[in-house]
Amino acid sequence: MADLSAFPISARWPATHPDRLQLYSAPTPNGVKVSIMLEETGLPYEPHYIDIGANQSWTEPYLALNPNGKIPSIVDPDGPGGKPFGLFESGAILLYLAEKTGKFLPADAAGRYETIQWVFFQMAAVGPMFGQVGFFHKFAGREYEDKRPRDRYVAESKRLLGVLEARLATRQWIMGDEYTIADISLLGWVRNLVGFYEAGELVGFDSFKAVKAWLDRGLARPAVQRGLEIPSRG
Repeated sequence: MADLSAFPISARWPATHPDRLQLYSAPTPNGVKVSIMLEETGLPYEPHYIDIGANQSWTEPYLALNPNGKIPSIVDPDGPGGKPFGLFESGAILLYLAEKTGKFLPADAAGRYETIQWVFFQMAAVGPMFGQVGFFHKFAGREYEDKRPRDRYVAESKRLLGVLEARLATRQWIMGDEYTIADISLLGWVRNLVGFYEAGELVGFDSFKAVKAWLDRGLARPAVQRGLEIPSRG
């Protein structure tokens, strides 16, 4: 049986199955990247719900694993060299799991780096911009009389959707016929923009036909459907 005692988070959120990968997360656009990936790969894991609304990610046990205080994070009892290994940042976790399982990342160097560039595109652009649209359109920012900040992020989100539209115009998935971590990284964010954030009309989502078709294909995958609900909210 794996010994996870070196990780303080395992005392706060004890492992029922310590030999399985431990996921500490919540079903947010960043969190579901990892739960979808785990469901897609079939790698055994144990999810733990981190209540970010109650600031659980800012508690000492969580910060000992992830000093940035964000979700998701993992502890793999069978990490590099067979030793327990902790990791945070959703993009890094996707790459780690892809390399660990040999799935959803092309084996050839050119395809691998091309996939990684689209993961970075999500991390650096899509996530931050879509998140700002959510804040200024649905949450506290909508009370601001000055709509210039909202409009700035809406315009940039439209531009980013245009980038995706051009990429997907002749492709089923971001990398063509092959579903990869690039798709997994983006699905939750595009879904949230038009769903939870209720910004579909604001960004003119219906005009991005290829993106809409790609999103529908992704959401139809059983592993994606399961991953979007993991971890359950207590």
